[in-house]
Amino acid sequence: MASVHHAKEILDALEALYGYEARPASDFRYEEPLDDLVLTILSQNTNDRLRDIAYKNLRERYKSWEEAADADPEELKEVIRIAGMSNTKPARIQQVLSDVRARFGRYSLKSLREWKQPEVRGYLTSLPGIGSKTSAIVEVFDLDMPAFPVDTHITRLSKRFGWAGEKEPPDKIQCRLEAELPKERFRGAHLNFLAHGRGICGARTFKCAVCPLASWCEFGIKASADGAA
Repeated sequence: MASVHHAKEILDALEALYGYEARPASDFRYEEPLDDLVLTILSQNTNDRLRDIAYKNLRERYKSWEEAADADPEELKEVIRIAGMSNTKPARIQQVLSDVRARFGRYSLKSLREWKQPEVRGYLTSLPGIGSKTSAIVEVFDLDMPAFPVDTHITRLSKRFGWAGEKEPPDKIQCRLEAELPKERFRGAHLNFLAHGRGICGARTFKCAVCPLASWCEFGIKASADGAA
């Protein structure tokens, strides 16, 4: 079974590079957690730029979540089409809004800040299309709870560091990282990982020769050996 080795050294090196742990939580927090939940639904299977355009279109077309919940599904589909999955995301968003309204009596998830974290994750992952990664994003950024969302970048880096098996799914990796990494570092470390995965340690373009983490990375060590051969 994989284990999280050299965690402090790796987290420290990432922080030295990107510095997200030093930034205040308020830089990333949505006052209304439901806003971030909808944004995260839009982010599924697309990039940040298209997600942000779709979210901007959504909030400009509908002035409240009540209007979005009551919108014609075909119109909503066109409003957020740029984010992809246009046959799935509109219905998913409206189903989530409906559930939130039925559960809390309003279109707001602010009351989750008073819940215990296991209850929060249990509720959020009961919503249509919301898995552990999406729930963890809302938990750590909007509810100030210790969670470590695992996306494709963090999955890739975890496997390259030897923290996860090659065929291990993201939800299993998330459980391991949440159990073994320092909880007080989750938010910033998550963002540092994303920055590294986007800038240096990509899926197809990787810059092992200039990566300060290469000595702790099984992938980087192999790449260096292959280059020297």
